[in-house]
Amino acid sequence: MRYVRRRLIFYLIAFWTSITLNFLIPRLMPGNPAENLMMRMHGKISPYALKALEAEFGVFQHANLAVQYWRYLIALAHGNLGVSITYFPIRVSTVIGQSLIWTLGLIGTATIISFVLGTWLGIWVAWHRHTAWDRLTVPVAMFTSAFPYFWLALIVLYVLGFVLGWFPLSGAYSNTLPPALTLPSIADLLYHAALPALTIVVVSLGGWILSMRNNMIPSLNEDYIQLARAAGLKERTIMYQYAARNALLPNLTGFAMALGFIVAGGILTEIVFSYPGLGFLLYQASSNQDYPLLQGLLLMISFAVLLANFAVDLLYGRLDPRAARSEV
Repeated sequence: MRYVRRRLIFYLIAFWTSITLNFLIPRLMPGNPAENLMMRMHGKISPYALKALEAEFGVFQHANLAVQYWRYLIALAHGNLGVSITYFPIRVSTVIGQSLIWTLGLIGTATIISFVLGTWLGIWVAWHRHTAWDRLTVPVAMFTSAFPYFWLALIVLYVLGFVLGWFPLSGAYSNTLPPALTLPSIADLLYHAALPALTIVVVSLGGWILSMRNNMIPSLNEDYIQLARAAGLKERTIMYQYAARNALLPNLTGFAMALGFIVAGGILTEIVFSYPGLGFLLYQASSNQDYPLLQGLLLMISFAVLLANFAVDLLYGRLDPRAARSEV
C-alpha cells in the first residue's frame, strides 16, 4: 500500500507539472489566437467582439499570469479546454472526442497486435536460440524495425493503393457508406484501416521481438530454470511461467509508453493516409497555430503517458514484489 501511495503522489506531481507547462508554453509564444482567427477570416471586428473571443480562447491580455493560471485551472476542473481556432466555434473537447475514436481504433489495435505478436515471437525465438528460426528472425526483425514509418507508408500506399488499386488511398471510410454498426460499414472501416495498421505493425513488430528475445536469453541461464527442468516440469511451463514471466517486465515498460502515445496517434502514418485521428489533428493544429487545440492535445498525451506508466508500476509491484519492497 505504501508503494502505491508513493507512486500515486509522484504521478500527481508529474501531472500538475505537465498542466503548468501546458499553460505556460502557448502563452510564451508570440501572437494572439483571437487576432489569428480574425486574420484567417479576412474580416474586421469590433474591440468588444475581440475581447469576447479572447475570453473564449482563455487569453486575458490585461490579467497577470497568476490570474490567467487560476482561470485556466478552474476551466480544466470543469472540463473546459476552450474553443478551437481551426474548427471555430466548435469546442476543443468535441473536436478531440471526434478524432480520438479513430486513433484508438487504428493505432490502439495495431499497437496491441504488434506487442502481443512480437512478444510471443521473441519468447519463441529466445527459447529456440541458435536454430534456423533464430538466425532468420533476428536479421528480419532488425531490418523491418529500421524502416521509417512514413517511408513504408508511402511505399505500400503507392504499390497496393495506387498501382494495384487493392486499397483506398485516403480516409477512414467511403463517402457513400458512413460509419454505422452494420456489417457493410464495419467491413468498409476495416478495409480503409488495413494499410495504416499494416504499416504500424510491420515497423514496430521487430522491436518487440528483439527486445523480448534479448531480455529472455539471460533468464534461460538462471539457476531456477535448471531447477525447474530437474524437477521434471514441462518445457512449455518453464518457457512461459518461469523464463518469460521474469523477462517480460522491461517489455511492459515499453508497452506502457506505446499505449500512452496512442493518444498522440501515428502522426506520420495518419498524415500519409489522411486518416482522421489525433495525429492528423495535431498536425492541423500546429499548421494553423491553433493554440487551444494544441493545448488540449498535449494535455491528453501527457495524461495518457502518465496513466499508462502508473498502471505498469502497479503491475510491476504484482509481478515482481522486489519493486514494491525497494520503495519501503
